Amino acid sequence: MALRTAGSVLVVFLWSVAVVLGQDGWSVKYTTQSICVLKGSTVNISCSYTYPSGYTVTTTFWFTKYNAVGPVSLSDDTDYNGRVTYREDKENGHTLTITDLREKDSATYMFRFTDQTGKWRYTGKPGVTLSVTGLQVKVTGGHQDKTLTCSTTCTLTDNPTYIWYKNGQHLDESTSPQYKDPVSSNYEDGYSCAVKGHEDFLSPAVCVQGQDCNRVTYNKRTICALKGSTVNISCTNFSLYNITSSLWFSPKQSDSWRDELIPEDLTTDPGYAGHVEYVGEKERGHYTLRITDLREEHSAEYKFIFNTQTSRWGYSFPGTTLTVTDLQVKVTPATEAGKRTLTCITTCTLTDNPTYIWYQNGHKVKEDTSSLDSDSFSDADSYSCAVKGRDDLLSPAVCQKCWSVTYTHQSICALKGSTVNISCSYTYPSNHEIKTAFWLTKWSGKEAEDLSSVPGYEGHIEYLGDKESDCTLRITDLRLSDSAGYRFRFITSGEKFHGSPVPLTVTDLQVKITTSLFSSWVTLTCSTTCTLTDNPTYIWYKNGHKVKEDTSSQYSDYLRDPDSYSCAVKGHGYLHSPAVCVRGQNCWSVTYPHQGVCALKGSTVDISSTYDIGDDTITSSHWFSSKQSSSWKDELVPENLTTDPGYAGRVEYVGEKERGRSTLRITDLREEDSAEYKFIFNTQTSGWGYSFPGTTLTVTGLQVRIEDPTNIIEGTCLCLFCESICFLQDNHSYIWYKNGQRLIRHETKYLYLKPVSSEDTGRYSCAVENYEDLHSLEETLTVRCEYVGYNSRTTH
Repeated sequence: MALRTAGSVLVVFLWSVAVVLGQDGWSVKYTTQSICVLKGSTVNISCSYTYPSGYTVTTTFWFTKYNAVGPVSLSDDTDYNGRVTYREDKENGHTLTITDLREKDSATYMFRFTDQTGKWRYTGKPGVTLSVTGLQVKVTGGHQDKTLTCSTTCTLTDNPTYIWYKNGQHLDESTSPQYKDPVSSNYEDGYSCAVKGHEDFLSPAVCVQGQDCNRVTYNKRTICALKGSTVNISCTNFSLYNITSSLWFSPKQSDSWRDELIPEDLTTDPGYAGHVEYVGEKERGHYTLRITDLREEHSAEYKFIFNTQTSRWGYSFPGTTLTVTDLQVKVTPATEAGKRTLTCITTCTLTDNPTYIWYQNGHKVKEDTSSLDSDSFSDADSYSCAVKGRDDLLSPAVCQKCWSVTYTHQSICALKGSTVNISCSYTYPSNHEIKTAFWLTKWSGKEAEDLSSVPGYEGHIEYLGDKESDCTLRITDLRLSDSAGYRFRFITSGEKFHGSPVPLTVTDLQVKITTSLFSSWVTLTCSTTCTLTDNPTYIWYKNGHKVKEDTSSQYSDYLRDPDSYSCAVKGHGYLHSPAVCVRGQNCWSVTYPHQGVCALKGSTVDISSTYDIGDDTITSSHWFSSKQSSSWKDELVPENLTTDPGYAGRVEYVGEKERGRSTLRITDLREEDSAEYKFIFNTQTSGWGYSFPGTTLTVTGLQVRIEDPTNIIEGTCLCLFCESICFLQDNHSYIWYKNGQRLIRHETKYLYLKPVSSEDTGRYSCAVENYEDLHSLEETLTVRCEYVGYNSRTTH
């Protein structure tokens, strides 16, 4: 027998003296008669078989038990669910692989095969005896010096090398299961052992004196979790003395440590920013690392270490290995009988034996099994699978000529105020025609509620898809209330179909401050309620000055009382966090009530800010626009907007300066006034930075839009839109005009003509209430009357 490594799994291959059994040309040859392997490891048990010419073997399997019918294949034995695979070769060889071995797997394993008639069946006896053992440290000796032995219930083959750990630190290696030196009876010290190359399967830590010594015990040595889910990695620890510090770390991140021999806290690692937190009951010795929104790169080993006043728990002690996987539907090739199977597969065996859920065309159809046979599916349908409790983390749908909706992202986290595209594609049988396609978040009774008709989404959503394959939805000016599960639905000439929901979480940015009593440095974290999609770059501002741009959400700086900090995400600088003081509530800040303003061409707009100068005194202040920087004497020194010739006679400052309020008023707005406007101030010592985002103004006119205005047929339904290039705030009422006369009872941006008649022909324009003089240009509507006679069509 030999011990080899496949990842972190102990795989045992056997090639001892063969055992040949059989008669009349029927035989099974095993590569060994017995084997002893470690609990948690993987074993391969192999054999070869022969049979007389003229026969065809159709069934092969391994077993340990019988039922009323006969031997039970391990692949059908619930005790081995998800842990057994069979592999055949061309030379009548057969290998049984069992993963995640348990002590109750200790048994005699036999191979059995049958011919095509089912009359000839042969079992290779006596089989292979498998013994599964764990490792235990046995302590013997007198009161002072103790002898340690790494003990097993059977003899491991191939003389493995044993590794010894003292208080979690690598101590020694030897081919002898007995530790080379006697150890002293120190009440603090805990010892454990492992087999080299397979440290995942180490023994529990044992005290050499008494029952209370340093130890860390992990609840699980391996965890397999779904991409996008949340996992808790837990351990318990004991120490005779009070713990002075503790942390979780991953050796995989050692390249980024300042000293590769000194592990760094995972909460400070930029790659895990927004993903990790510590939970648990520390006072009871329970420590838990929680990782949210798992990604494949989070697959790694995680360890817990602690320090006391007199000792520490070593970083070389094995921890918990996490493997992150997604779900995939695998289609097995058809058998000779035409049978096929759909299997919900993962790259590792999911922890805690989850229940699988199957979806057909987006509808739940079956639970409790990880596979579907061909009696349960057809080529005309789409299939996906999920795990119960995480129904939102579906596999991609698979199909041949089928119905499907596939999303680019299984979940989305986006900033409040930003725009998000929920991208997706869909398929359907070629003999169907799309009649309706829309998005929804909820059902109204038994009917799906089209999002475009839901109050609150007006002007915020846009369907970018088509009636062929693209079903992308755009949501603008995101609000926290937009957090929901969004799903796409389409109706064809003969069927209805909808995809699973895509969870959208909308978050704002907040600066969290961490200070130390013993340091003059402060650590700032740009915090969100969810992990932003697409690994954003963060921007940091100090007193309005841009000071850092990095993929890390953290920033450290020297502590100074008047300083304030704010953060933003690159590409969305206008959606910055509120400025926060590093100490107390009295520091420099500028706050804009509106990060974006949409106003009508020709109207007047007020752009406001509030500011705080701490204990300083303002020496000067003004508003400016970076768009005008080419006309400044120095492009790094913003100039007062009141001196800009392009704004002459149209700008003034209003507000209550004594109360920290300043307002820029711009009258007779023009399209070229669309720009970002900022407020800055100076004190005797410094000033508020000009790089801090301000308020973006968009100036728009109104326009009436009619789809194909020259081809309107009497009797159809028609909608006219009063459009602007941005969303006007304050929920304005709209006014519609026909041939210069105001239409009554039409106060929204939509004018519905149901049905349209020849009397509706005319010139249409629209305006916003209180801005009637700023109406749109007129758009002419022409309605055609059609009469269908016998074998003829006439248009008047």
